[in-house]
Amino acid sequence: MRYRPPARGAVDADAFRRMPLLAWREYADLLQGAAWPDVAALDAWLPEGCGYRFCRQDAALLADRLHYEQRIAQRGLIATREGQWHDLLNALVWLRYPELKQALNGRQVREIARMGTKQRSRAQCALTQFDEGGVIVLLRDPALLVPWDAHDWYCLFWTRRQAWLDGSIEVVLFGHALLELALTPSRLLVGKALLFQDEGGAGIGDMLAGCADAIAAGRLLLDPQELRPLPLAGIPGWRAENAGEAFHRTTACYQPRRPGRHYPPAQVVGDRTGAVR
Repeated sequence: MRYRPPARGAVDADAFRRMPLLAWREYADLLQGAAWPDVAALDAWLPEGCGYRFCRQDAALLADRLHYEQRIAQRGLIATREGQWHDLLNALVWLRYPELKQALNGRQVREIARMGTKQRSRAQCALTQFDEGGVIVLLRDPALLVPWDAHDWYCLFWTRRQAWLDGSIEVVLFGHALLELALTPSRLLVGKALLFQDEGGAGIGDMLAGCADAIAAGRLLLDPQELRPLPLAGIPGWRAENAGEAFHRTTACYQPRRPGRHYPPAQVVGDRTGAVR
């Protein structure tokens, strides 16, 4: 069943006081103001000279008959439906992570040139799934891969709970559809993760830069099978109930690994160069 987000004035205020929307609180006026922000309000947040802007999606815009991604690449216009949570949250991701968004757009345009607009490649499916539901994970303790690969969620989120608190593993939520789901606090969020392993004191900024470069160069997101599930509901602080052991034994979002399912190794991110290999 397709998710229908709550109306703007009907969102539970608690949704904005906890993760993941809490991490976007600098945009509180856009998210929680009485009226929907128009494209001019969104454009006001863009850096000068960035080369693109938000544009209201209407018949006049669509008359160019360009694909959404082609319009961004050719005209610098990000079609945006005003009064829609999905498009507002997409705009916020453009504001915070423009390099990643531009990398995805460049890859999508190349795939459209190769496939046409009627068919989609495996790479396009991977790019779209990451754009909508992606998270990016920086891993500093490679031992955490053992329970994650096995879908041993009890171990990953309860036995190794401290790892989520001491920086041994960090998560950046990127997918705007995940942010939209978070408007309903009862939803148990599961992200589609790209995994990076730190070897040399890399920070989140290094990981994000390396991720954008690898996507743009076509070294990542060639197939949806690269993306591994991560039940975000298990991360400490994201839900009050995950502070108790029972949550990690019974929650519905902890799904077993499918027989024969294997995940690619983590990308290795270096020191402050952000180099990924």
